Amino acid sequence: MKLKNTYYPMLAGITILFAISFLTYPFYGCSDSYSTEVSGEEVAVLTHAPYVPSPITRNHPTKVIVHLETSEVVRELSEGVEYTFWTFGGEVPGKFIRVKEGDLVEFHLHNHQSSKMPHNIDLHAVTGPGGGAASSFTAPGYSSVFSFKAINSGLYVYHCATAPVGLHIANGMYGLILVEPKEGLPKVDREYYVMQSEFYTDGDFGVSGLQPFNQQKAVDERPSYVVFNGSTGSLVGEKAIQAKVGEKIRLFIGNGGPNLISSFHVIGEIFDNVYGEGGTKINQNNVQTTLVPAGGSSIVEFKVDVPGTLILVDHSIFRAFNKGAIGMLKVSGDEDLEIYSGKQREEVYLGSTNNNDPGLLKATLQSGASTAENSNKKMSKEELMAMGKNLYTATCQACHQVDGKGLPNVFPPLAQSDYLKDKSKTIKTVLKGLSGEVIVNGKKYNNIMPPQNFDDIQTAAVLTYVYNNFGNSGGIISKEEVAKNRK
Repeated sequence: MKLKNTYYPMLAGITILFAISFLTYPFYGCSDSYSTEVSGEEVAVLTHAPYVPSPITRNHPTKVIVHLETSEVVRELSEGVEYTFWTFGGEVPGKFIRVKEGDLVEFHLHNHQSSKMPHNIDLHAVTGPGGGAASSFTAPGYSSVFSFKAINSGLYVYHCATAPVGLHIANGMYGLILVEPKEGLPKVDREYYVMQSEFYTDGDFGVSGLQPFNQQKAVDERPSYVVFNGSTGSLVGEKAIQAKVGEKIRLFIGNGGPNLISSFHVIGEIFDNVYGEGGTKINQNNVQTTLVPAGGSSIVEFKVDVPGTLILVDHSIFRAFNKGAIGMLKVSGDEDLEIYSGKQREEVYLGSTNNNDPGLLKATLQSGASTAENSNKKMSKEELMAMGKNLYTATCQACHQVDGKGLPNVFPPLAQSDYLKDKSKTIKTVLKGLSGEVIVNGKKYNNIMPPQNFDDIQTAAVLTYVYNNFGNSGGIISKEEVAKNRK
């Protein structure tokens, strides 16, 4: 029997009208008095990750009308890799929903007529059968409506619970709903939405083309990808979240799973406050890494004190650097050298000796370190190559690999690399670092390379080694070329 199309379109215009306020909104606390009587109604403003709707300023519960659409869309999972996502709101994760303790939520679930599957929604914030799933089973081209009262405050996961449940979640059907406590949350300067999840594709990480779901990998809990906000690179480069020195940041962290626990960590920060498992009471201070269970959440808060790029990772660390669970928080502002000095000096350490020598010895050519003697010496190509090999092994190999081929979609190759054609650009990259999108051998990479603390002769040596290995064109980089580009 052909289904009649009764699809109700989402109130997209209202969402767009309010979307411009999400990066820099002020946070206003609620008054001490709070009415428990539901009065009036409003349409919920929903946002795509990493943005969050503005805090709720009213001091009474109300009727909140939520419109959320399910749809099945083909989008990029990684550079050159496509996947058919099943979504709430057209993106992964689903839109962020914000209501307040005591609100009466009237939920409209719309399933786009182009969908091939029926869908429903289980909101962990709901007290009732299936978290709403029993009342929201919706065929393509139809809408379902149910209501619930937001009794318990907290940060909750929602997901599709249509059988087979694991398949719907694994394809991207999850998001977060925040039920603010009636007194509100403490004031912060910025809030962001970050949700981790796994994808199980036939092809391994980085294999290009439209990738189908692999059921056996999912059952075995062997994901090809572990990512933030639905794809690799969703929070890096130009897509990085932003802050300014001195600001207080709140991250709403979710884990859609479907299988793995997240060890969420921000490199270069400490969480001042952690609201464990998405509750609304601070249960830990000064935390380095917090666990976020599959189908669970956490709220973390911290003040950013110094400028720079902070790296968001799942500290099950191969997931970050080999499967995609990495993001960036770029902090701008003035330095505070008392809190963080940066590198003040560099010395060569060759190990302690029997006579209690601390090991800070004069550098030698064989160690890969440059000395005043070497810096004034005309070095042969062979000497530069020997020094460069040691420097490459100690400094560059971890990312670019022993064969210079890098890591697909993560670190660009140095082997037969067209990036090396511009020697001046290459020298400046070593001296000054590189951040944002770069194209190497026709493929896009979007990561960060810190500046290397090499002097002119060390820089010349390591680049001479690279140019004469990995199938590259050969030649010598001189210390004079490095000095010219350093200026």
